[in-house]
Amino acid sequence: MNRFEFATAQRIIFGRGVFRELPDLCRSFGHRTLLITGSRPQQWEGRLPYVGVHSISGEPTVEDIKNGVTLAKQLNADVIVAIGGGSVVDAGKAISAMSTQPCDLMRYIEVIGEGKPLDASPLPYIAVPTTAGTGAEATRNAVIASTEHRVKASLRHVSMLPRIALIDPELAADVPPSVTAASGMDALTQCLEAFVCSRAQPMTDALCLDGIQRAIRSLERAFQNGHDLEAREDMALCALNSGIALANAGLGAVHGFAAPIGGMFHAPHGAVCAALLAPVWEANSTRVTDRTKFAQVDSMLGGDAISYLHALTARLHIPKLSQWGITENDLDEIVHKAAAASSMKANPVSLTHEELVAILRMAL
Repeated sequence: MNRFEFATAQRIIFGRGVFRELPDLCRSFGHRTLLITGSRPQQWEGRLPYVGVHSISGEPTVEDIKNGVTLAKQLNADVIVAIGGGSVVDAGKAISAMSTQPCDLMRYIEVIGEGKPLDASPLPYIAVPTTAGTGAEATRNAVIASTEHRVKASLRHVSMLPRIALIDPELAADVPPSVTAASGMDALTQCLEAFVCSRAQPMTDALCLDGIQRAIRSLERAFQNGHDLEAREDMALCALNSGIALANAGLGAVHGFAAPIGGMFHAPHGAVCAALLAPVWEANSTRVTDRTKFAQVDSMLGGDAISYLHALTARLHIPKLSQWGITENDLDEIVHKAAAASSMKANPVSLTHEELVAILRMAL
């Protein structure tokens, strides 16, 4: 067995209605809360005391993070709270980290910067996801888009794991079906990729298997009826499991592709992963030499994971990559950038340039 490490959020609070505990949790860190949220911050007024709010529209950019850090310093914030989807949770994570650093973001961010370790501990950070997708409430990195470089890169350090991850499945009840589908497929993807990746380990395997089972029984139910709270509960736990697993094991080619595609096009992360899951799984499954885990997934997904994943993608009305403006002419550039992504390095097999192009072509 390979050496492994395991770390996650300092405290995880999970359950229906736990959102009501948030004000007291904030006060345990101080009285100056900066709220990071999406495009409708007014929905949280009266439900949480805060001294300032920073709204993120879409996936966070370098400018979003720098503006949030400036606000946190101006307000002398004691604690950062992010309430929203994976993009908002990542933004809060990055803002809490960068608010205490002596140097600019470019010293610490990977790919487009120096990728140096953080010099100081982040501000206390509470992550409150409202979708069940990225599991960002339990990861140690924040994905940030650079419009200048047309790529997404990570700010990453073990100290960026949230002090508290507060997961209330009721917060996802009104999430639209299309978002439920894309985010849920992302959570399933992360469980599948972390399960078969080259850095998988026993503790993450257990989480991945539980997450896969929950997605199988509840993703389509949540898609069809957002107020099915049992299904929402399953998917919230699937996402949490996937976040813990990827933070401690790794991912694969789906997420290796997602980083450059998200930087080059206005394509939502979850939708990109959803479109790529079946083609990547098919490519890996046919190339891998030790099929033990792939056979285990086949058994869980009705005997044929490839057919199941293609059919699920169709039933959830996942859009093709071409919907986001990607064409045949973009494939070589995407593959070239994806080859340098950290997630690609954990893929269970080393896929050739031609195989990676064929995967993208299948998802167009």
